[in-house]
Amino acid sequence: MLIAEFMTDWQPTISLEGLQKRARLSQDIRNYFLQQGVLEVETPVLSKAGNTDPEIDSLQTDDKHYLRTSPEFALKRLLSAGCGNIFELGRVFRSAEVGRYHNPEFTLLEWYRISFGYHRLMDEVAALVRHCGRGKFDHWPQQKLSYRKLFQQHLDIDPFSATVDELAAVAGKHGIDSIELEHKQWLDLLISHLIQPALPADHLTFIYDFPAGQAALAKIRPDTPPVAERFELYLGSIELANGYQELTDASEQLHRFEADNALRKQRGESQCIVDHNLLAALRAGLPECAGVALGVDRLLMAILDLDSISDVIAFPFSRA
Repeated sequence: MLIAEFMTDWQPTISLEGLQKRARLSQDIRNYFLQQGVLEVETPVLSKAGNTDPEIDSLQTDDKHYLRTSPEFALKRLLSAGCGNIFELGRVFRSAEVGRYHNPEFTLLEWYRISFGYHRLMDEVAALVRHCGRGKFDHWPQQKLSYRKLFQQHLDIDPFSATVDELAAVAGKHGIDSIELEHKQWLDLLISHLIQPALPADHLTFIYDFPAGQAALAKIRPDTPPVAERFELYLGSIELANGYQELTDASEQLHRFEADNALRKQRGESQCIVDHNLLAALRAGLPECAGVALGVDRLLMAILDLDSISDVIAFPFSRA
């Protein structure tokens, strides 16, 4: 690195105004939950177990502990212990995520509501976003689309019945070809490259009822075909939040962890240690609840009309 680069890399990438707005956003989040009677908690950043999700890479320390990709597992242990409605605002870590909307270390807001259905939680997510926007999002329309309806509207294809070849053909019509992907990966690519950029600006768009294969830690409803009771929120075209009607069945959760690790092994990736403390908490009894994780840095980007995550954090990965 040149000396000239050293002379600038010490400086923050966020403005003073951005720092002030970031502090205000944290305060607004806490004030919202204080008004709603939701308890703020803190859980460990380091864990003996990792996130088995094949689409998420955990960071490990030298002593083989994992830096959390989310506080979800620990929060569910608190829920099973009877603490009631809770939220956590804190740092999480994901390897190999660097870009316009990604930094390996970022701030996540996660909260859980006892006896809420996931559609009711969607409405609370919208209420929180409007509260934190201080008027900016008050007139943005809110729309809810099922995952199937989303693909039918934008690409004229049914994501539940389409084959890999049919998904690849749709991508090929839009100049995306010569790629070998699994079914879920094709769906993710079509959303990120074709559907997401076309979502209406100045809208809060909720997508819900995902394919069962994308359930993660959500309940699966036995429809025809089965659907995962999961949702995502987009602010304009920016993905902001991911929520579930939470899975409470320990045996099913263990099966999903094992399936995740089997897929990791098939791909030649490292397998993650399963969180047996979470499984024990589920066996003890996780109350019926809905939960959601929301990217605070992206929310601040939307509030301030900024185009890069580096504009809303003090020191991005390149300057850490």
